[in-house]
Amino acid sequence: MEPSGSFAKGTAIHGGTDIDIFASLSSDVTQSLAHVYNTLFNRLRDEGFNPRQQNVSIGIKVGAYSVDVVPARRHGPTGQYHSLYRRKADTWTQTNVVTHINAVRSSGRAEEIMILKAWRGQKGLTFPSFYLELVTIEACRGRRVGDLAENVWVTLAYIRDNITRAVFIDPANTNNRISDDLTAVEKQALANAASTARQAGNWGQIVQ
Repeated sequence: MEPSGSFAKGTAIHGGTDIDIFASLSSDVTQSLAHVYNTLFNRLRDEGFNPRQQNVSIGIKVGAYSVDVVPARRHGPTGQYHSLYRRKADTWTQTNVVTHINAVRSSGRAEEIMILKAWRGQKGLTFPSFYLELVTIEACRGRRVGDLAENVWVTLAYIRDNITRAVFIDPANTNNRISDDLTAVEKQALANAASTARQAGNWGQIVQ
């Protein structure tokens, strides 16, 4: 078990998940990924953590802290490739969380990502974190690091104009389309929210 997600990437924000825990199971585990996910959920419930089923993770509260636990089965005895259960689609996917962490940490866009995450939370939008991170990195590609306000402004325009049709691929698995994690309705809601943000008269109307 080790930290992953926004905590490991350096993009965690106040009000979001405090830490993601990646629970790596041996490749020798023979039970289905759905079984692994559901039995972990049941155990956390029985231990009094009041768990919430999410897509690939299970959300719990540990004291005052919000924790997401992601169970996964390793491919082979070594390496960082794992299979994860995707509850919403009742299927599985292969990925590498270390590749995800490195892609975000090396992008130089942590501050832009954190502002977009705050915007997402304050507006009540559905936008999976890694998807949001990839979108922000793409929108800011070639732009000067440090020009924070302008980069966020450009990212909102990118979401408004492109989110409904742009395809984002998992850098750890070209068969995994991250952009498929949202429905057409959810993507349109993001485009509409970004359009509204671009019409705001000041930053306080966009994010606080």
